[in-house]
Amino acid sequence: MRLAFVTDDMAHHAAVYLTQDRDGAVTGEVETDWDPEAAWRQALRILSLDHCGAPWAEVGARDPVIGRLQGQYPGLRPVLFHSPYEAAAWTIISARRYRSTAALIRDQVCDELGQVLTVAGEQARAFPVPERLLAAQALPNLAPPKVARLHAVARAALDGSLDAARLAALDPDKALAALLELPGIGPAYATLILLRSTGVTDLLTFTEPRLPEYVAHFYGIGPLPASREQLAGISATWEPFRTWSAVLLRVAGDRQGLPAAA
Repeated sequence: MRLAFVTDDMAHHAAVYLTQDRDGAVTGEVETDWDPEAAWRQALRILSLDHCGAPWAEVGARDPVIGRLQGQYPGLRPVLFHSPYEAAAWTIISARRYRSTAALIRDQVCDELGQVLTVAGEQARAFPVPERLLAAQALPNLAPPKVARLHAVARAALDGSLDAARLAALDPDKALAALLELPGIGPAYATLILLRSTGVTDLLTFTEPRLPEYVAHFYGIGPLPASREQLAGISATWEPFRTWSAVLLRVAGDRQGLPAAA
């Protein structure tokens, strides 16, 4: 696997090449002008490899549904955005666009302002550091309001408001409130940033799309979606990996093509 990303200090880039041997051990090669050990820790966070697997297996031992899905999808852990900064930037770029179109625009922004890094002999685009993004007066295929919102994201990254460890340590309501202060970030996007970029493992929101329907299906409490009370009761057995459990259920439901509420 090849990764190219803005490092957590928001001033450098890193290229990381990861491999896994037959015994399951993951190793990596890191190239960066920043602290290589810190960049490696960031790469492990991105792949949710910064936590021991034994406690996660214990959740499956306690909860037969989670245990069965762990067996069906071995090794599955949440794959995160490189950082809250890049997650927030993606939400601005992708809002009201097809995913493929948004990905193309992101690539254009990377080509113009970011870096193209060589990772194990192949090129990989890296998003621009906040300082470069903030200095740009115009961006490819992005209207001025979206450029202004990306500038606000860049400023928040530079002042530390989007630091992954900081957001993960905050009370969830305070973290979401802080993210909602960013122009163009609504409740759904704030939740996405918090859950899918900071490395939290035990945060469960009750607004996860499709999760109530999937919980009702896998736990046999349908046909209606699981209520907030039912979710709270069932998810208590998932601690301290409620976030990971929700991701596992979402992945399983999506791959099995389960219906979800419109």
